[in-house]
Amino acid sequence: MIATRTEQSGLSWGGVWIVIPAFDEARTIRALAQDALAHCPRVIVVDDGSSDGTAAQLRDLPVTLLTHEVNQGKAASLRTAFAHALAQDARCVVALDGDGQHDPADAPELLAAWQRHPEKIVIGSRLHDRAQFPPARYHANRLACFVISWTAGHPIADSQSGFRVYPREVIRIALGECVRGTRFTFESEILIEAAQRGHSTLAVAIPGRYPPNARPSHFRPVVDFARIAVMVAGRLLRQGMAPSGLWRSLKPATVLPGRSAAAGVPNLPEARCDARNALTR
Repeated sequence: MIATRTEQSGLSWGGVWIVIPAFDEARTIRALAQDALAHCPRVIVVDDGSSDGTAAQLRDLPVTLLTHEVNQGKAASLRTAFAHALAQDARCVVALDGDGQHDPADAPELLAAWQRHPEKIVIGSRLHDRAQFPPARYHANRLACFVISWTAGHPIADSQSGFRVYPREVIRIALGECVRGTRFTFESEILIEAAQRGHSTLAVAIPGRYPPNARPSHFRPVVDFARIAVMVAGRLLRQGMAPSGLWRSLKPATVLPGRSAAAGVPNLPEARCDARNALTR
């Protein structure tokens, strides 16, 4: 078998699965899956009730296609993929979005960071790349970053990024009864519950990407942030407002340089994401 590019460079993908939730992603999913397969032979795409022919775009590609007959939301797609990967004895899952905002070429940097810190969730952080963000999404993400860091008890560089490496132990936590979030709340709740069980986060800088052919984001800054806020408020109340967690979260989150910086192109104008500035930046 011909080695993938990352195997040729010495990075091991044994036991690693790439997971791509997809809802109406016909315009981007094929190229994204092909790029993912160039790094890892184990790629799961969950077609979450798409009506635009998303699944048809993958017909001749060697991906594992899992299908929801009707749209159930991103949380359900991730749960479906996590369960399948665990059944295949996955060591970890690399999750990325199906709309082309995440480049699989950045996955080796995240995986390398995880292999050095296998107990952590590794997040591809985009918040240093402010120029690429629509303003409403940027400010909603900064606010979410602040409150989720507070509740998790440590600074999280980009709590709303869906580009993550989840260790097997965290996948089990995500599938357990203590993580009940739906849609976009699910990914935030994983960070909080995992942190309470000793799995903090580590960030690697990635570019902010908004491909011109991608469909509009399913994330609604007001509605979805409100749902996250309700979940966070409930957890903070159960923790007595977590004053020690607030204090720890105010430290800057270190963000490791990513692929572009390794190639000599600066992609980390802010080396740290400081939660204290979340409401003012």
